[in-house]
Amino acid sequence: MTVGLVTTVLGEIEPSELGRTMMHEHLLITFDRWARDAGIEQPPEGPAITLANRGEIARHSSGLDHRIDDVDEAIAETRLYAEVGGGTIVDATNPDLTRDPEALRTISEATGVHVVMGAGHYLNEHHPLDMDERSEEQLFEEMVGDVTEGADGTSIRSGIIGEIGCQYPLHPNEEKTLRAATRASLATGAALLIHPGRDHRAPLELMRIVIEAGGRPERAIMSHLDRTVFEDDELVELAKTGCYLEFDLFGQESSWYMHAPIDMPNDATRIDHLQHLIAEGFGDRLLVAQDICRKVALCTYGGPGYGHILRNVVPMMQRKGMSAAEIDAILIDNPARILAMIEPS
Repeated sequence: MTVGLVTTVLGEIEPSELGRTMMHEHLLITFDRWARDAGIEQPPEGPAITLANRGEIARHSSGLDHRIDDVDEAIAETRLYAEVGGGTIVDATNPDLTRDPEALRTISEATGVHVVMGAGHYLNEHHPLDMDERSEEQLFEEMVGDVTEGADGTSIRSGIIGEIGCQYPLHPNEEKTLRAATRASLATGAALLIHPGRDHRAPLELMRIVIEAGGRPERAIMSHLDRTVFEDDELVELAKTGCYLEFDLFGQESSWYMHAPIDMPNDATRIDHLQHLIAEGFGDRLLVAQDICRKVALCTYGGPGYGHILRNVVPMMQRKGMSAAEIDAILIDNPARILAMIEPS
């Protein structure tokens, strides 16, 4: 890895080459990796997704819905993103979510879209079966190796540490992983991407752990804020820690949230939060994405796809008064800054 450059699955590039960037997506993902590897029988995946049942599956999901594993389909979806001006996708899929470095390289080669690959571990229920026995030092060495040498037996290197899964309250194995990830971020110069628990207190608690572990807040990204923190003053308090604030559920326009009793904001409300944070002086700390991890979010299955922000949200940002410079900061400048490797410490 080289200080000042961005590590993609095809190698290092200048930050200026990234273009418009979605900072938290999943091109390929499944949630039962370790159970399947261990031969543990899984529940039925459910019916194929059709026009007749898509609405119900979008509301309640299914095993099949949470399985995005077709490389050709991923190439087609990524090409649609490129066609509307997309330059880069950060694939936040870690080993627990069935990361596939060689497939990501194939997708990038076929589409011309840069792909930055993740590292680390997800939520406790998705951890490897021996996670209780793994030490913080072992986890640290694994993540450092993914960034500096190559992931999953390949020479393809991760360009970001994350997404690091955390729930609320935090499980001991998740805290162990977060501390190891913080150290790995310091040791490699890669940014740290955190998935917080579904409670408005979670992001600040996690940032306290990062700081206690010696981490640099300005190299941390707190994701999924649009389903976690709903008050502007709390968002400002989080921004004051120095971390990046990521609104990455654009396109989820429903009034409900599948995983918890949360009143989901719509895209217009997400933009309102961004504008408030810009007015408070934090425009250089904002990131966006769609966090696509379900089939129903893909264009193939009637969803908005990876190009939704560029195709639909940017015009709304313009209508609501955001300047070209403010929009470019969120889509281009901020991703280029946080994804560039810094001097390890």
